[in-house]
Amino acid sequence: MSVDYRKISLDGLWHNNPALVQLLGLCPLLAVTASVVNAMGLGLASTLVLVSSNLTVSLFRKLVPETVRLPIFVMIIASFVTAIELLMQALTYELYLILGIFIPLIVTNCAIMGRADAFAVKNPVRASVVDGLMMGLGFSIVLILLGGMRELLGTGALFANMHLLFGEAARNWQVVIFSDYKGFLFAILPPGAFVGLGLMIALKNVIDMRLEEKQKAAPKTDEPPPSKRVRVTG
Repeated sequence: MSVDYRKISLDGLWHNNPALVQLLGLCPLLAVTASVVNAMGLGLASTLVLVSSNLTVSLFRKLVPETVRLPIFVMIIASFVTAIELLMQALTYELYLILGIFIPLIVTNCAIMGRADAFAVKNPVRASVVDGLMMGLGFSIVLILLGGMRELLGTGALFANMHLLFGEAARNWQVVIFSDYKGFLFAILPPGAFVGLGLMIALKNVIDMRLEEKQKAAPKTDEPPPSKRVRVTG
């Protein structure tokens, strides 16, 4: 059976985006997106876990009994989350402290468990890896966009504290968009996260509706053009 990698990619990035369509993993998404660096840290960790768990589940999908499938999936995901947690403690300790409990909670992220159970267990390794990568990228993009929106409205700047993820070379990456900005506290509080995500979902729905209307209005090309009557005289 051939695998449509284009469809897998579009599903993860747009049509079946975990955050905007499936509405999964919203607890960490809303909690840590007060800044871009926090969003990037959680997005990178979630993507690594998605790719690794999908790869492992697909490799052993024919060896796992149906009766114990879900507990084994949880153990696989928990193992990769623990490894990434230890890696963050070693390389990005300050960011690890900021993200706090939301790194271990990746184990219970329904988006990761859902992909393992709905896709990886039924598909070959390559397709499962691509699915995990695209779902992770889709989730990370929403995290970063929401984090950027809240950081900009809340502080008037972008990319503050990027050294927490990229090292001392990124300490001066902050870009001040609005000078002498008093700040908008609502944006970086939990209610601002709900409003920001709601606006992003609404924007996606509007874009989907416009695209659907264009497809309906476009002429169908499957039907052959009507034949012209040729007048023959003689």
